[in-house]
Amino acid sequence: MDEAKTSIWGYFVDVIETIVVAAAIFVIVYLFLLQPHQVRGASMEPNYHDGQYILTDKISYRFGDPERGDIIIFKSPTNTDQDFIKRIIALPGEEIEIRDGKITIYNEADKDGFVLAEDYQTVQPTTTDSDRDGYLKEGIKTKVREGSYVVFGDNRPQSFDSRSWGEVPRNNIIGKAWLRYWPLSKLGFVKHENYSN
Repeated sequence: MDEAKTSIWGYFVDVIETIVVAAAIFVIVYLFLLQPHQVRGASMEPNYHDGQYILTDKISYRFGDPERGDIIIFKSPTNTDQDFIKRIIALPGEEIEIRDGKITIYNEADKDGFVLAEDYQTVQPTTTDSDRDGYLKEGIKTKVREGSYVVFGDNRPQSFDSRSWGEVPRNNIIGKAWLRYWPLSKLGFVKHENYSN
């Protein structure tokens, strides 16, 4: 009888230890490495749709800087309880100008500016899409502050983004979209966009 009790107790302790170890691993991964996020709304269509799930890489930006073309998840500058997903368009210290729906970037390497070729867009923005009350105005160059980024949704007409509320401070960035895992039919790594200057 005593042996049976000891055996049951040992089994119970083993189960508890396994659960504690698994929970600790989950917490470490969630806090420091990867975090699941759900895409909400239509701002990233046609590339990412409402209800899809992605894994966010939270470690890459500890060792390197965000790059233009990265799709990032960040805390909204207007409500830090809400997470947004957008694409980085302009980097710290650059100037950005929107004219006739096209984005021109000015920096040390391209003082005359270069137009972003946004091949991932199927809905082309119009002048009225950027002519709104907010941070960026049609035809006016705006300089990005150091330590901040300009982000847009791929579905420009349906995106609430930097054009309205301004830059995203580096501290607001949670991480880089890494893997779309749901639905399974769309399983795959998130593509980084390389722009040709």
